[in-house]
Amino acid sequence: MKCKLDLLTCFLKLFPKLNPLHPPLGPKRTVSLETPAVHHHNHQRALIMQRREHHRCHQVWRKPFYGTSIEREEYRKEIREQLKRQMEEKSAELKLQRLSEAKESQYLREVDHLALFRDREKKIQHSKAMTAYRDENKRVQSFTHHAFSINAFCALKCPENASWTMLSGGHKESICGLFLLVSVVCVFLHA
Repeated sequence: MKCKLDLLTCFLKLFPKLNPLHPPLGPKRTVSLETPAVHHHNHQRALIMQRREHHRCHQVWRKPFYGTSIEREEYRKEIREQLKRQMEEKSAELKLQRLSEAKESQYLREVDHLALFRDREKKIQHSKAMTAYRDENKRVQSFTHHAFSINAFCALKCPENASWTMLSGGHKESICGLFLLVSVVCVFLHA
């Protein structure tokens, strides 16, 4: 790096940029602002710098193929470092992507578990409701069966009320309760 700076300062000392309006050749300004020697000098300086830049750009790709073994090894080392850096960046990116995918899958698993838990609770509630409904139906059915049996017995004991009690038959719970009460009263009165 120091050699490059020394070459650059040496070049700038040998070929300094000149101001065409203040030429270094004479102590006084000329009447004409045209100074061909200064313009020529600046043009030559620009050409030399362009050539140097062109040469520098082409030396970059020329080294790995036509340079010395040290230059080629430096080029390979630089390429290896760039590849390592790219691989590290890629692995860090993949790691972040996997972490985000893991978080997303965990969230979806929790949502699925919660949905299954809700479905199970709904099934349990439905099962309890259906069991209660079944038990109530059994109770009402046994109640109406007993009421009908008592009505039939009452009809045997009280023939004058037989048509009325047999017609009621226990179709509705409130009517059954009423007829059951009437039947029980009838049984106790005639017994």
